[in-house]
Amino acid sequence: VLFSAYFAMQVIYARRKYKISPPETTGHPEFERTFRAQANCSEYFPIFISLLWVAGIFFHQGVTAACGLLYLYTRLKYFQGYAVAAQGRLGPLYASAWLLWVLLGLALAGLLAHFLWP
Repeated sequence: VLFSAYFAMQVIYARRKYKISPPETTGHPEFERTFRAQANCSEYFPIFISLLWVAGIFFHQGVTAACGLLYLYTRLKYFQGYAVAAQGRLGPLYASAWLLWVLLGLALAGLLAHFLWP
């Protein structure tokens, strides 16, 4: 929640800085990158929370929490990199995608172990 609030505040600050009133989503390139980074992070948040929840319940809370913290860190770096330059988002984007796949694997392994091996 704190990350979502931080990202939203950055969009608000960029709107003020470049005088772009809602509902406009175009204008200065830095605003557009900040807005897009916030939107991208918001789009992936439900997937992240769902995988985190299932992996934490059915696999292992500690491992899942570590992956979750790493994911949040990579998303923060993604946001910061994207706000500066579009190319700055690529490394953290790949890392966060990889972590989502790891969480998916943990969730599937936990579900299979729970339902197939009583």
